[in-house]
Order: sequence, then structure tokens, then C-alpha cells
Amino acid sequence: MLTKGNKRFAFWAFLCLLILVCPKMTVKAEYSRLHLDPFNGGVASIIDPSVLQADDEVTETLRSVEIADVAPEEESNLVMANVQSVLNVREAPDVESNKLGLLYKDCGGTIVERGDGWTKIKTGNLIGWCSNDYLFFGEEANKVANDVGTTLASGKSGAYRLRREPADEAEILGFVPKGEELEVVGISEDNWVCVDYEGENGYVPYDAVSIRFVIDHGETMDEIKAREKAEREAKKALITNYGAATVGADDTMLLAALIQCEAGGESYEGQLAVGAVVMNRVRSAAYPDNVYGVIYASGQFTPAAAGKVDQVYLSGRIRESCIKAAEEAIAGNTNVGAACHFRRDNGTRDGVVIGHHVFF
Repeated sequence: MLTKGNKRFAFWAFLCLLILVCPKMTVKAEYSRLHLDPFNGGVASIIDPSVLQADDEVTETLRSVEIADVAPEEESNLVMANVQSVLNVREAPDVESNKLGLLYKDCGGTIVERGDGWTKIKTGNLIGWCSNDYLFFGEEANKVANDVGTTLASGKSGAYRLRREPADEAEILGFVPKGEELEVVGISEDNWVCVDYEGENGYVPYDAVSIRFVIDHGETMDEIKAREKAEREAKKALITNYGAATVGADDTMLLAALIQCEAGGESYEGQLAVGAVVMNRVRSAAYPDNVYGVIYASGQFTPAAAGKVDQVYLSGRIRESCIKAAEEAIAGNTNVGAACHFRRDNGTRDGVVIGHHVFF
């Protein structure tokens, strides 16, 4: 007869095995805190949206999970772009077919139909065919998704307080307005969510937030035209707000606003590193050749997509250290070499570690 401890071990082992070898499944439960991989839930949250992971500072627990629709013989239907810039999504599996939209680097979707040399995918509102030569499938797609996906938290009922420690009596770190999403770092067993707040760890009760894992998607041609028009109008409005400021000064303040959103609570070295990543992208052929284009590129910087960069920019309340870091980065100075990426440091990514971030 199995002891209570053996039963618990057997359940955990069976559940982990199912999730590892049965990537197609649905879950009918609230968000679980099952520790499965080192990516804040990662691709497991696409396959199983209830899976979130705690970092080294917190302990993971398990809520009830009901697994259904297990298909052990099938691989994941996740697909990710395997390109340096963009991939054409076409109406038919033919290079001469009409272009319906674009799938960008670090973006993904799901497989609708697998053909000979071509795959029909769904990514956002875009459904069309892509050449298999420019797609990642299976475990490769899962790995890319884990690297680029983000777990986000937003208030369930409006604005909420962030604490410096996971305790009701802890000092208030800041107030998060209604609708703003912050990146989840981990979740503790006593129901506190740790989020990234301008480079610092902030804590909010689990029941106060909704949590989701996201990977950016492609765009239809109509969506691209609408977005580009909105970006032109938004950029014009930002420049007008600063009156006679030159384009160079505008770029400096915009970069400083992003630095404040991503690393305002970090040391000056951490702020400079974020600025250097942006400027490294500007100089890279794989990204837009201007500061505005890099910051607002699809799926690259969560604060930009969420509108927080705009809010900080237009408020004019940008810290002097962030402005100085932006000026130094634009001048060509870098303390992270040619790194074009950064993420929260959880010990799984090689690179230059500064504060809470690793740059690679």
C-alpha cells in the first residue's frame, strides 16, 4: 500500500510527465503555482494557462488542476517565427500568392494545417500560409516562446498598491493604475505575487490581480497600415508636446522614459545598460534604425506596448539619472557590449548581470 508521502510523490511525478510529453491539453482551474520550468510559466502557460512558476525567492505550491484532452502522440501546435526581421504570411502556400500580413521575429501563433513545405498558421487576427523554412516547431518553438514570452499581472478591480515586501504592513513601493500590466517575477506559497516595478521587486496579494502569459503575434496588412498611421500621429503629438525640441532631443527623452519604466529603480549602471540595448538595436540591421521605431516595435518592450512609456514621457517627470543614461547611450557608450536583449535574471541565461537584469 502506498504511504501518504508516496502517493504525493507519485501524483507529482505523473502530473509533470503528462505536461512534458502531452503538450496539447486544456485546464479547467484557477492559476496554479506548479514549478515546471524557469520561465515564469513560459510555454507551459500556453499549453496550460494555469501554470506559473515561482523564482528562487519564493516557494511554489499546487492548486487543483483538472487535465483534459490529452493527446500523447501529438506534438505542440505552437509555432514561432525563425527570422531575423519579418516573415510574409500568404493567402496560399505559394511565394507568388497574395501577402495577407507579417509575422515578426520573436512572434508566434498556432498551427491550423501542416502542408508540404508550408504551414497554415493563426497568429492574432492573421490566418495564412508560411514557408516551413522560416518557422520553429515543437521543442524549438517552445524554447523560443519561453525566451520571449512574458507573464503579466493587472489589477482585477482597478488601481492597487505595491509593497516592498510580501506583507500587508510593508512599505508601499508605488501605486499601479487601472489597466496597467506588470511583468510577474514569481508567486509565493502564501499568495503574494512578485512583479517587476521599474526594475525593483514589488509585491501584491494574489487575489488582487489577474495573470496571463503572452507571446506577441503577427499583423494583417490592414492592422499594419492602421498601426503605422497611429504611430505617425503619436510621434507627431509627442514632438509637438515638447514644442521646439529637436528630433534628437525628443529621442533622448523618449529613451529616458523607457529607461525609467524598465530600470528606474536600478542603479545608474542598470539604467545605462537598458539604454545601450536600445541603441545597439538601432545600429543593428535586424531592428528599426531609429529610437522610436525600436521602442515601439511590436512585442519588444512591455511598458511601451502598455502605454506606460507614453505616460512617463508626456508627464515630463523623468529622473535625471535616466536622462543622463539616455544621453550617454545615444553618444555610443555601452556597459553591456553589443547586447540587444535583456530580461529578469533568474540564473538560466548567460550574459552580463546588472541588478535584477541579465543582458545578452
